[in-house]
Amino acid sequence: MSGLNTLLDALLAEREAGREAVLATVVKVEGSAYRRPGARMLVSRFGRPEGTISGGCLEAEVAKKAWWLTEAGPALRSYSTAEADEASEEALSFGLGCNGKVHVLFERLPAGGPCALVDALLSVRDSQQPAAIATVIASPAGVSPRLGARLFLVPGQHARGELLHSGLAEQIRADLQQTLVRGKSSRCLYPNGSGEVDVLLEYLPPVRRLVVFGAGHDAQPLVRMAKLLGWHVTVIDGRAHFARAERFAEADQVLVGDVEQPFAYHELVRGAAVAVMTHSLVQDAHWLQGALHSEPCYVGQLGPRERTERLLAGIHEHQGELPGLANLHYPIGLDLGGDTPESVAMAMLAEIQAVLNGRSGGSLRFRSASIHDSDPVLMAGRDQTDIASEGCRLVAVQR
Repeated sequence: MSGLNTLLDALLAEREAGREAVLATVVKVEGSAYRRPGARMLVSRFGRPEGTISGGCLEAEVAKKAWWLTEAGPALRSYSTAEADEASEEALSFGLGCNGKVHVLFERLPAGGPCALVDALLSVRDSQQPAAIATVIASPAGVSPRLGARLFLVPGQHARGELLHSGLAEQIRADLQQTLVRGKSSRCLYPNGSGEVDVLLEYLPPVRRLVVFGAGHDAQPLVRMAKLLGWHVTVIDGRAHFARAERFAEADQVLVGDVEQPFAYHELVRGAAVAVMTHSLVQDAHWLQGALHSEPCYVGQLGPRERTERLLAGIHEHQGELPGLANLHYPIGLDLGGDTPESVAMAMLAEIQAVLNGRSGGSLRFRSASIHDSDPVLMAGRDQTDIASEGCRLVAVQR
């Protein structure tokens, strides 16, 4: 969901001005491609496009054709990045040598009124809770539901969208629930009439959150880099002369914490990545102890290994057993070399990114598998054979 905020801001600005906009969404990828399903680009009547759907190869073509393609409604367009592709109107060949094909859904978003996709994206951004959205990307000619029809589901709420009135609604709603459980996107082919309805079941995660305990000079480039990735960043320090908003203009919030009081940021830290880097033994011990008790998805402690082990020994002596040690990384960061604040921040953020994506952080030249993992084709409690026998065949979506 990187770039979600800027894209939504641009979209809401168009709606507030009473203007339509065209959204181009990658809905299917075959072979190698720079962006994966769910990548989005907004094309307005005026101003430059917002977002990307490739490494810069397709954007100009998309911006040029977006309004023309959607004159009669949603449209699906295929772009080939193979070195030599078959001559076909179905796939525009860009001859990049990447040997892939990208399928892009074009749709005009209304200037006002309900829109399932906009509602889903706003729900994820504003609630910081995930959502799942089903989008029809292919359907037999003359058979409902139409291209671009949607259904979205937020945990604890009823499903909403145009597909509620489709005969497939119950099946799709159940599969969206499983998408939320798995936390991964997939494609599903539903038999319908004389053919199949191809549906992208997309998992929309909330924006990643980073909590930085420490407002020194070396925290500034870390905050800037995390914001470049579109993360929500909070900076906390016990020293009011360091924890100032003007020193961290990019941060979403800058807080002065009191190390003399009990740790007060359990909810803020829960599910977030944490970097502890105050360069103060007293502060580090307080923030590290609190973070480890708050169920973060990652905790990194800056400083030499021996220093952190002394910190942990002192915390253990006063607090007893520490939960969360499995998520603790020290010294924080990948082994990239360099000692400037910028190079250290890059190493720290690189490790956090690798851990959150389930990667080792090694060189891609030594990776035997494809760069982008394929999402599992299994659903909770059922294998692919069971699903096929029930009429729904899941197809892995690479991200």
